[in-house]
Amino acid sequence: MKWAIVLCAVVALSECLVQIPLEKGKTAREHLEEQGLWEEYRLKFPYNPMAKFDERFMVASEHMTNDADLAYYGIISIGTPPQSFKVIFDTGSSNLWVPSVYCNSAACNNHDKFNPTLSSTYKSDGQALSIRYGTGSMTGFLGYDTVTVGGAAVLNQIFGLSQSEAPFMQYMTADGILGLAYPSLAASGATPVFDNMMKEDLVNQDIFSVYLSSNSQGGSVVSFGGIDPNHYYGPITWIPLSRDLYWQITVDSVTVNGQVVACNGGCQAIVDTGTSLIVGPQRDISSINSWVGASSQNGDYVVNCNYISQMPDVTFHIHGQEFTIPASAYTRKSRYNNCRTGFGNGGDSLWILGDVFIRQYYSIFSRSQNMVGLAKAR
Repeated sequence: MKWAIVLCAVVALSECLVQIPLEKGKTAREHLEEQGLWEEYRLKFPYNPMAKFDERFMVASEHMTNDADLAYYGIISIGTPPQSFKVIFDTGSSNLWVPSVYCNSAACNNHDKFNPTLSSTYKSDGQALSIRYGTGSMTGFLGYDTVTVGGAAVLNQIFGLSQSEAPFMQYMTADGILGLAYPSLAASGATPVFDNMMKEDLVNQDIFSVYLSSNSQGGSVVSFGGIDPNHYYGPITWIPLSRDLYWQITVDSVTVNGQVVACNGGCQAIVDTGTSLIVGPQRDISSINSWVGASSQNGDYVVNCNYISQMPDVTFHIHGQEFTIPASAYTRKSRYNNCRTGFGNGGDSLWILGDVFIRQYYSIFSRSQNMVGLAKAR
């Protein structure tokens, strides 16, 4: 079974890991650009990366955002016999949901859909589920079934079956979302998958870790139950959470060439695999982009691709350590013969350390210690 791996190592930290390879697929932006629709959709569905962290909706419904640059997904299965789905493993949300046969939205019609009548282990819940997005919403209902993650079967896992989805979702490769944040964040009080994995003793440690490769050929993986030493080198910096709702930590400052250019005096940041960019307040992001030589163009910050080797590093100072992002890592070539930076405008104060950051730093999420561990990715 290609997508289900259980890795047992002699290294004490890793022990037995439940691992799921992550594919780096074509992004929604790339699909839209190929069809000449990107500018139309960019204006019609403006990107709001902070929507999923809007506390006004924390209890009633959970905000998420349609991120046009999300690329990583893994495969899980639901039901007996198993029905397979591509999901985004999202540390910025807590619900699991997939499209269902009861959904007729365009976003459902070109994705795999769960059929509960084909599963002998499915149990109906009947409770409505509504998850708001930055540019639309997903509605549906809750049910229970066996969810298999990397060969580990989670029994009676509650999950959402969509009945409608925002139009933008039709351009995303992934079918659904598997949230890995804390249970208090989950819409409709649903217990997250990893909480049930811990409860059912399917993992040796209450830890999961994420490695995102920049290589399109693969290698990315999410590991449940421990740490995989094959994906990092050097020491692990353990950072206590400033809030155990999201994976939220304190950043001391952001510097370029030794000068503080953002987050002066400290700021709060969420380590989020479900966001593609590094996102921060507009004033700070504009400052960073100005220092690296980027200019604003059609909603992006762009640079001349020929100058990347001359552009400075951007360093995040966290818990007394330096986490540096080189220009080769925070820029990406577009179809329009220029390069975009990976720094995007967000809310008033909160930062998101998304995939641009995580590709450089192997990220470990400890529920037992309420900490995030960061180490240099191989």
